Amino acid sequence: MALIKEPSSQKLQKVWRKKRDVGWFLVSACSLLLMWEAGCRLLEVPTFILPPPSVIAIAFWDVRSQLLTTHLWITLQEALLGLAISMFVGTGLAICMHLNRTIKKIMYPHVIISQTIPILALSPVFMMWFGYELPGKVAIAVLFTFFPIVVSTYDGLLVTDSERLTYFRMIGANRWQIFCKLEVPSALPSFFSGVKVAATFSVSGATVGEWLGASAGLGYFGRRASGNFQAPVLFASVFLLCLLGLGLFWTMNMLEKRFLIYNLYGKEPRQ
Repeated sequence: MALIKEPSSQKLQKVWRKKRDVGWFLVSACSLLLMWEAGCRLLEVPTFILPPPSVIAIAFWDVRSQLLTTHLWITLQEALLGLAISMFVGTGLAICMHLNRTIKKIMYPHVIISQTIPILALSPVFMMWFGYELPGKVAIAVLFTFFPIVVSTYDGLLVTDSERLTYFRMIGANRWQIFCKLEVPSALPSFFSGVKVAATFSVSGATVGEWLGASAGLGYFGRRASGNFQAPVLFASVFLLCLLGLGLFWTMNMLEKRFLIYNLYGKEPRQ
C-alpha cells in the first residue's frame, strides 16, 4: 500500500520542530558545560577532583589515538556481542514462555529471581566462570541486557488487540498464523523498547567486565587513569563511553522506525 504523500508545509513543520529540538538540546548542553567550566575556575577546584571541560578536551586530544583506535573498538565489540546474544536468547525464551504455559511457569520466576541478586555481585562470578578474556566481558554484558529484552518481549506478546484476535479466530486462523501475523507485529514496539534500554546497558556491562580484569577497553583505560589520579583522562574515557551508549541507542531507535514502518506499510517510506 503506497503512503499518502505529505503536504510540503507539514514536512517543513516537522523539519523545523526537529531543528528546534536539537537547538534546545545544544543550548542546554553548552550552558551546562559553561557553568561547569566557570564553577571549576572560580572555585579553583583541583583538576584531580573535578577537571573543567577544557582540560578534559585537551586530555582527550592527547590520548585520542589510544582511545579511538584500540580501546573504543574493544568495548564496542564486547557490548555488541553481549547485546546480540541477549536479543537472540532473550527473544527466544520470551516466545517459548508465550507459546507454552508450562515453560512460562518454570522459567519466568527464574528470570525475575535473577534480577533480585545485585548484578555487580554476580559479575565476579561470571568472570571466574568465563575467564578474563573476551567471553568473560561478553557474559557480563549479557547479564546486564538479558532481563529487559525478555520481559519487554514477553509483555509485548501479551498485549494484543482483543478485537483483532477475535477477528483472526473468526476467519479460521490457526495458532501459528495468529502468532506470526498478529502477535509478533503487536509486540514490536515493546520489543524495541527493551532493546533500546539493553543497548545502553550493554556498554555498562562491558565496562564493568573491563574494570574487573582486562588489558584493553575503555573501562580498563578509565580504571588505569583513576589509579594514576589522571582525572582529565578518566573523564575523557567516561565521555567516550557516554557517546558509545548514545550511538547504540540511536542505532536501535533508527532500526525500530524502519521495522515499524515496514510492518505498517509493507515497504520503505518515500523520501
